[in-house]
Amino acid sequence: MTKQPDITKQPFVDDRLDTPVDYQEGLTQQQVTDRLRAGQSNKVGKNQSKTYAAIIRENTLTFFNLIFLVLALLLAFVQSYKNLSFVPVVLINILIGVFQEVRAKKVLDNLNVLDTTTVSAVREGQEVQLEVDELVINDVVLFRAGTQIMADAVVLNGEIQVNEALLTGESDEITKRVGDKLLSGSFVVSGRCYGELEKVGEASYISKLTSQAKKIKNSEQSEMVISINRFIKWVGIIIVPVGLILFYQSYILNNVSLEQSITTMVAALIGMIPEGLYLLTTISLAMGAARLAKQKVLLHNMKSIETLARVDVLCVDKTGTITENKMTVAHFVPLAGQSKSESDLSQLVSDFAQTMAADNDTMVAIKEKFNQASDRQATSYTTFSSVEKFSSVTFGDDTFVLGAPEVLLKDQYDEYKQAITQYSEQGLRVLIFGQHNGVIKNRQLTSAVTPLALIVIANPVRENAKETFQYFAKQDVAIKVISGDNPLTVSYTAKQAGISGAENYVDARTLNTLESMDDALKKFTVFGRVTPEQKEQFVDILKDNGKTVAMTGDGVNDILAMKKADCSIAMASGNDATAKAAQVVLLESDFSKMPQVVLEGRQIVNNIERSASLFLVKNIFSLLMSVFAILLSATYPLNPLQITLISLFTIGLPSFLLTLEKNNEKIKGHFMTNVFSKAAPGGITDMVVVGILVICGTLFKLSTADVSTAATLLLIVVGFFVLYKISTPMNAFRQKVFFSCLAGMIIVGFTFSKFFSLTRIDSVSLLLLVILFVVSKSIFQSLSQLIERFALYSQQFDRAKLSQPRYFVQTVANFFRKDSNK
Repeated sequence: MTKQPDITKQPFVDDRLDTPVDYQEGLTQQQVTDRLRAGQSNKVGKNQSKTYAAIIRENTLTFFNLIFLVLALLLAFVQSYKNLSFVPVVLINILIGVFQEVRAKKVLDNLNVLDTTTVSAVREGQEVQLEVDELVINDVVLFRAGTQIMADAVVLNGEIQVNEALLTGESDEITKRVGDKLLSGSFVVSGRCYGELEKVGEASYISKLTSQAKKIKNSEQSEMVISINRFIKWVGIIIVPVGLILFYQSYILNNVSLEQSITTMVAALIGMIPEGLYLLTTISLAMGAARLAKQKVLLHNMKSIETLARVDVLCVDKTGTITENKMTVAHFVPLAGQSKSESDLSQLVSDFAQTMAADNDTMVAIKEKFNQASDRQATSYTTFSSVEKFSSVTFGDDTFVLGAPEVLLKDQYDEYKQAITQYSEQGLRVLIFGQHNGVIKNRQLTSAVTPLALIVIANPVRENAKETFQYFAKQDVAIKVISGDNPLTVSYTAKQAGISGAENYVDARTLNTLESMDDALKKFTVFGRVTPEQKEQFVDILKDNGKTVAMTGDGVNDILAMKKADCSIAMASGNDATAKAAQVVLLESDFSKMPQVVLEGRQIVNNIERSASLFLVKNIFSLLMSVFAILLSATYPLNPLQITLISLFTIGLPSFLLTLEKNNEKIKGHFMTNVFSKAAPGGITDMVVVGILVICGTLFKLSTADVSTAATLLLIVVGFFVLYKISTPMNAFRQKVFFSCLAGMIIVGFTFSKFFSLTRIDSVSLLLLVILFVVSKSIFQSLSQLIERFALYSQQFDRAKLSQPRYFVQTVANFFRKDSNK
């Protein structure tokens, strides 16, 4: 890494050199300094994480905090200071939110340093490693396979094949030679070249692309976050008019005192605000991201935690995912029918390898094995392409090729099938080295190939692969192995990795239509000789079939499919472009970390779903009770202190503790549907029994204090009904949470009864309270059974036909039939 000079921005007119840059010399340090002084660097604004000021601002300047501020001022205005008990809770929530986000920011920022992209550039005749933002206009950069082109450039020397799919949507590989333009945002598939940067920084396409990629759009949020945001939005719309109506009715129509009118209105609104739910979600996601970061799993956005937890199809590549990154040449087998000796063939392969760049694991292995090159100079060459699946080198009049047997041998394949199959069946990769009897034109074979030797590549299965795939099998996650290698080889490797159905394989070259691909994805587990375009189509088909798809990869040929997948996972040992395209990066390239990512997601989503139902019980009750009070011209029966007491031990404390529990169960159903189904029985029960209490209080002329105390006790009892219900089946941890919260409620309630406005109630109120205790249990159980029954029944009917009156009536009638449970 070179240190940039300390300069200030000064005028600089000449932004291009008069003559082309010498790719072997590059820019001088003075030229670099001039361009930096003129602001012509590749540095762009970075928004990788929030600033500390933004974190504080976003946690304090919120709509609901504004509502809380207004409510606090109203209570202070009427000198009802003890009812400001919710203010410390709000402040603590803000501090916790800021602390957790700052903590997560520090961890993720540190990991972003590990994820920093560096490139090779030429300066003053020396090849140096620079960060992308240290480059300047006219810099000479070495582009290799797997490199994303970071600024618009022109080729000075060499030849590469690039994929411009991110720009044009077309996945075809385009050959770039001397004088051709390189567009930022595209990536190098094969070959190597030196290019001069023409447009850098904000002027290049990649700066806009990267800036957009770093922003988490609403459409990219998880189902859980979208559901919570939507719920909070509707609550925000409702609470203001409801609060105004409650105050008007109490103070103007019912002639209640100003203090009590404001106090009861504040209690109703606080009950409707799910202030802890959003915070709980944010904290849980941030803590999950931080825990994964410590295990060297980098999340580009937190959405991927939930998405991975919901995945039911995982598409994996063989190389780098199932197998180790390291490849070796296991066998070199000269073929019969050709005149060259083994030593001559070895010399030819060495010369071939010397011409090619070590830009993929296969070529690295070949270069290590065949390293005795002669002084023979190539007159031309074509690098390996994942589309054509071969590379070539021409020495004078002789052209030699190296690649997939099925591609190079064509009609001759059956003659060598037995020799090739014996290695493929062992999970070894077989390449053909041969002589092409013609000239390579446009990367296409123009005549037959004379096979000279087999080069057999070994790529061992990862040590913990079997355990990892067994985990996914137990979780009902289907595995699709999608590879560019021989399907027989991939199948054998998949069997070694313990992938269920690995014996069911197909050659993707036989799948020429979308219909055939769709059928194959339903029948087969292993797909060999897959092109990058087919990988993308496979992901599209799976998603169209209602699957949640995750795609892993480490090569440029995986990027298109990864972009289409619901969640993309990259190995850090792969190339820069793949890591940038992925939502999850395994920084140690350890696929065995995947179960932990899934488990983290399940723990977060399942526990938040359970805890969210506790919050919504209060919200449902407060909303229904407010409407009830408006319709009957009654006064809301609770004050803010009592709402705080109820929330503390039946919602806040247990919800936080329950999110810490390990929860590995598979996520089922829709988030908000599940939450409402668990919360509705408690919220409706609260409204019914408190509503009865309010009516009876009017009929029996009970005091306001008695009604308020009885209502608080009723809500506490129903709150623990709900807590017990969502904690079922009970285990040791849940029992501790339940009884700790119950004990806390009893101790605080008795010790600070006066502070929370809990008074002794008369005999009539006590009798009414006992009756409502019994009634509340029956109502809660009946509603719970009814909603559970409806949830099961709703899976049986056709929702699309519900708009038809006859079908709707029949559906409702069937539901209430005695045998509808069958």
